[in-house]
Amino acid sequence: MTSDSFSSARLPPRHDLKSSSAATGSAGTGTGRTPADLLGRLRTRTGADPVTHVERVPARAGEPAPWPDWAPEELRAAFARRGVVAPWRHQAEAATLAYDGQHVVVATGTASGKSLAYQLPALATLLADPRATVLYLAPTKALAADQLRAVAALELEGVRPACYDGDTPRAEREWIRRHSRFVLTNPDMLHHGILPGHAQWSGFLRRLTYVVIDECHTYRGVFGSHVAHVLRRLRRQCARFRSTPVFVLASATSGDPATAAGRLTGLPVAAVTEDTSPRGGVTFALWEPPLLPPDSAADQQADLTQVRRSALRETADLLADTVAEGVRTLAFVRSRRGAEVVAANARRSLDEAVPGLGDRVAAYRAGYLREERRELERALLHGDLLGLASTNALELGVDLIGLDAVLICGYPGTRASLWQQAGRAGRSGQEALAVLVARDDPLDTYLVHHPEALFGRPVEATVLDPANPYVLAPQLACAAVEAPLTPADLALFGDGAKEAVDQLVAAGALRQRPTGWYWRHRERPQVDLRGEGGAPVCVVEAATGRLLGTVDGGSSHFLLHPGAVYLHQGVSYVVDSLDLADGCALVHPEEPDWSTHARDVTSLSVVSVRSYVDAGPVGLFLGEVDVTSQVVSYQRRRIATGEVIDTRPLDLPARELRTVAVWFTLSPQSLTTAGVQPADVPGALHAAEHAAIGLLPLTATCDRWDIGGLSTAVHPDTEAPTVFVYDGHPGGAGFAERAYGTAAAWLRATRDAIAECGCEAGCPSCVQSPKCGNGNNPLSKPDAVRVLDVVLANLPDAVPAPRSPGSPDGGPSGGSDGGPARTVGTGSGADLVLGGGKQA
Repeated sequence: MTSDSFSSARLPPRHDLKSSSAATGSAGTGTGRTPADLLGRLRTRTGADPVTHVERVPARAGEPAPWPDWAPEELRAAFARRGVVAPWRHQAEAATLAYDGQHVVVATGTASGKSLAYQLPALATLLADPRATVLYLAPTKALAADQLRAVAALELEGVRPACYDGDTPRAEREWIRRHSRFVLTNPDMLHHGILPGHAQWSGFLRRLTYVVIDECHTYRGVFGSHVAHVLRRLRRQCARFRSTPVFVLASATSGDPATAAGRLTGLPVAAVTEDTSPRGGVTFALWEPPLLPPDSAADQQADLTQVRRSALRETADLLADTVAEGVRTLAFVRSRRGAEVVAANARRSLDEAVPGLGDRVAAYRAGYLREERRELERALLHGDLLGLASTNALELGVDLIGLDAVLICGYPGTRASLWQQAGRAGRSGQEALAVLVARDDPLDTYLVHHPEALFGRPVEATVLDPANPYVLAPQLACAAVEAPLTPADLALFGDGAKEAVDQLVAAGALRQRPTGWYWRHRERPQVDLRGEGGAPVCVVEAATGRLLGTVDGGSSHFLLHPGAVYLHQGVSYVVDSLDLADGCALVHPEEPDWSTHARDVTSLSVVSVRSYVDAGPVGLFLGEVDVTSQVVSYQRRRIATGEVIDTRPLDLPARELRTVAVWFTLSPQSLTTAGVQPADVPGALHAAEHAAIGLLPLTATCDRWDIGGLSTAVHPDTEAPTVFVYDGHPGGAGFAERAYGTAAAWLRATRDAIAECGCEAGCPSCVQSPKCGNGNNPLSKPDAVRVLDVVLANLPDAVPAPRSPGSPDGGPSGGSDGGPARTVGTGSGADLVLGGGKQA
């Protein structure tokens, strides 16, 4: 059943929040305005209309199906008590495939009831066989906790569901191992706890009947490749205990889910993709914040023009407006800091209107203590909170019933994530409003002016590469600790396993014996599944010793450097010291009128060339590179105006990364012919690099923060003007390979995004980068267009897929001024001069 409206009274002006329904205690009643009505009020609160496009996603009727004959009456009755009188057709189809022993992935839209598709066969089996067990894997603790509530609410005798994760008290863990038959955990705990302790889990694994992998589309890139091998290690241990569980996977709508699920599990997987659940209509708006007047611009450098209002500020104001109207709203923000900023600003606006109203808004992110997270989830579910600013921790299937609106602060990197986030509203079938608020970067600007890139297009395929040697070798080491590797095991881990084992033997990590390969050390290998740069750093209040939260090791240099401002539920702290060896940052409470922004510098050297295209004056390359980066300083910026107060130096250690990059070179003569003067080449390449990084998520399933770049007028390894874009993960993640294979489409979209931007000299919407280590200087917007015109005029529309590295022919080191003939090849890169180029 669907409704055409939600609770929303007339939107007051920003300065008159006191007249709102929430302010007067009438939240949730309203006048029945539709999402389109509310959007109309929101878009008229400023002089210029910020909405560039409105997409109407129509409602859809559901297609129910009868309960499968094998579903026991007790289970049907339990679901009926929870309001499920019959499954939808796709649920019944997927459940029957799984019950019949077929590995299956159900890939349907948000709120389509995917959980029933795996709960039905798993719980039916647990009721029929008192010895059977089920293992459920979720990418986040919040989702596992939500599913625990859902299974426990069915009140089925003998199931004994329990969460087993890093928050589980040690006193409860032995009981769970011995008695729980439905264990909910995550890949990290499977990797760090269950598989290394397989002897303690032998009873559970011996009787394992189903493995449920929820939100499996999130396992992409390096993280997904690690998880793929963790699942192979699980299958290996199950085989040792003579169990053959059925894998049931749930995914958001994605491209070719059967192939992705098969690559993840190493098994043949059937796919159910037709969504037969009912859906309320969605009004989806693309929102571009207005330009600030020149005297209010955040950065007063002479070479910059007007900038747009911060997407964080715009989202905070929209969140305050909707909460003031009693509209239950979830705002998705890209970073932990951003979630804190949006919540704090929204609370401040609401409290200025009605003291105490801001208490109905909070932030939600990773790094909070378990008790804080659970309390926030409870408050939102029960309506104590009307607004929540969250990172993608709440993107996944946590059931947040009754949400009316979703604000998305910045494109989340993939269309799959965009629709997942938008689908969090209207989960009970009612009409919903979704708003994508564009950030000041080239990708978001491109999307809000090219809605066809978002709507009416299939979502992306999930990219992961289990053969990545930087993933495969450490995972084989983990497997060898659990039990000696045998030749039969190597087939389970796929191509490249034998070579990786030989490398581990040569490195002294494994010892080969007639019965297999044995781990040689007493300690286990330290393998980080999520590539977060090591153990988390604890944030501790110096005066009291109170633990505030944690920050992953990879982000600690940026977020917890001495002098950094750290936000926690709206309270500001300043970092006194960062001890990387002990993993601890000491902070003190302080309310400065500035924010801090870390700056880093990067150098890069070419190690080898895997594949190349010689396109006359232009060269396109794919290969291995070494990247060295270091956080060297931080800026203090005035919160009210964005004015840069000063830049302060830092003394933090450098970090090194060997990864895969795509790069293109141009001959100096081709640039001169195109009108790029020699003095302007650094700014032209730098601007093209920034925009290319910002647009890569269009063709590769990645986030711009997962990739990096470097540009230089003369790189020592290529001896030519060069732009590099590299994967930000050891060994690569497949993003550079995709960029290489789709170079013409990727760079054409980049060129169009720059050329179509309304600024004159370049701005954050086209060529400026929020993570530039050189302060976005030098940059030349018009010359960046000329650079890309040269590349596109010479580069072929289709680039053959890269072949395996190491073929005997060496690749060229840069573009030449030769004729128009195009050569494609691969090379080991052994003839390249190794060196380092500083980031331009």
